[in-house]
Amino acid sequence: MDWSIRTRSHPEDSYGFGAAPYVAFHLAAVIGVFLVPFAWKWVLLALAYYYLRMFGITAGYHRYFAHRGYKTGRVFQFLLALLGTSAIQKGVLWWAAHHRHHHKHSDDPQDVHSPRQRGLFYAHTGWILSKRFDETRYDRIKDFARYPELVWLNEHWLLVNAIQGVGIWAIFGWTALVWIFLVSTVVLWHGTFTINSLCHLFGRQRYQTTDDSKNSFILALITMGEGWHNNHHYYQSTARNGFFWWELDLSYLVLKALSVFGVVWDLRQPPAWVLKNEPAPGRVDRADKPAERPPEQLAA
Repeated sequence: MDWSIRTRSHPEDSYGFGAAPYVAFHLAAVIGVFLVPFAWKWVLLALAYYYLRMFGITAGYHRYFAHRGYKTGRVFQFLLALLGTSAIQKGVLWWAAHHRHHHKHSDDPQDVHSPRQRGLFYAHTGWILSKRFDETRYDRIKDFARYPELVWLNEHWLLVNAIQGVGIWAIFGWTALVWIFLVSTVVLWHGTFTINSLCHLFGRQRYQTTDDSKNSFILALITMGEGWHNNHHYYQSTARNGFFWWELDLSYLVLKALSVFGVVWDLRQPPAWVLKNEPAPGRVDRADKPAERPPEQLAA
């Protein structure tokens, strides 16, 4: 491991007051647990809400909106976006657009969150706080920007989450606000962000890619399957990141169950040549270059 990797902000990065709510959220979560009564039921409820909203990020923001790994109807599409929004990781179209850019430039100088380029802290959390990335690049997400309800949700994600926080407090009280909203959200943030940071530093590489993406069973448990990151960077547009039965992918298992009831359909699978780690059919690869991905599996 190259521990010379350091945090290096971009010259155009600007933080200012934008980082204050993020820091305040962390402080409120830490202080809050000492101010409200402790009970294991709150820990379990926080954990359940963590995984529910993690599904909104993994199956919604990531595999559906960023990569179109499966299909669904307009109502469930909105519910996925709403669930992902409740994770407080900015708007659905903002998230998906930036993620598509990340895959196009993974670990090169234009990558928005590369440990190789800007260091561990910047890849983990620094980039998302920078005003440089506040804009939603609708030109990168035209396929979903045509839905007005998604655009509204994308533009009003702060309002939606203010309502979420007030609603939890009004219905369940202060203890619920601390554990289910504050603590669960902070842990969810860092669980999600480990894929941008730690999954490019630790783990194993099954496939030769042009970036540092790696597979991690532990991070796959934390993120409902996103830890199979090297798999994903080799072949992006599938509904599953755990390509083999022994690679636990909870997000895919939930999607598979939903497909039985017709809620989602056309769950895209990695083809045989990917599972065998062979070149794409009809393509000749140089020994020093990873196989090119067929156009149909690249994100828009």
